[in-house]
Amino acid sequence: MPRTNTLYLNAEKGVFKNAALRAAAREAIDAKTIVQGVYEGRADVAGGLLGPALPWAADLRDGKARRAKAGDPDGATITIGTFTDRAELPEVAQTLQQQLPEGGVQGDAGRARVREHRIRRALAGEFDAFILSRATVLDSGDPAAYLHSDFASDGSFNIAQLADENVDRAVRKASATETGDARRRAVIEAEAAVLATDAAVPMLHERVIQGDAGGVVDVAHDPRERELINVDTYVK
Repeated sequence: MPRTNTLYLNAEKGVFKNAALRAAAREAIDAKTIVQGVYEGRADVAGGLLGPALPWAADLRDGKARRAKAGDPDGATITIGTFTDRAELPEVAQTLQQQLPEGGVQGDAGRARVREHRIRRALAGEFDAFILSRATVLDSGDPAAYLHSDFASDGSFNIAQLADENVDRAVRKASATETGDARRRAVIEAEAAVLATDAAVPMLHERVIQGDAGGVVDVAHDPRERELINVDTYVK
């Protein structure tokens, strides 16, 4: 699926305003443990923001994103937020709370869960960290739109409160590049610019198994989760 479970770190204020502490959190996360423990192996450890549902992404990614050196958190305490309507996300939050202290960052267990309607609090920057399972192609099918929405300084879904000139420049370039190989390369450059900030730590890419009864014909298999049946679907 074109969906990534990502830890967004508040780059505007609080503990994670410090890039070195964002790097410390990134290094403390063991995504493989989350995949095996929470998702029971039904996910892929993230190699970037864009996963295997976009196979060209891995081919273009060079893995050379420059990142800050991890600093000493010195017992810093953070507040982690997530949704509760996706049953796995609170479990991911609990797992991260166990992992982050190993890197010196302590999770606030008392505020590890939030209700869905409180996404406005995340967008207002009220959490130090927020766990979100995010569709990386949105409704448009275009990852450049997702990168702009989530990471540009004027993005409408900028949970990380990121305002970085390099990211803005790379996202604008990707959005302005014509469809094709050049746009794909520009998208990966924009992804690298985001990853260099450590404001978003991609953890895993989800998989979904859809089973169709033998008597049901032409069910829609929509990786964007927007459609299940349509005018061609019928029961024998």
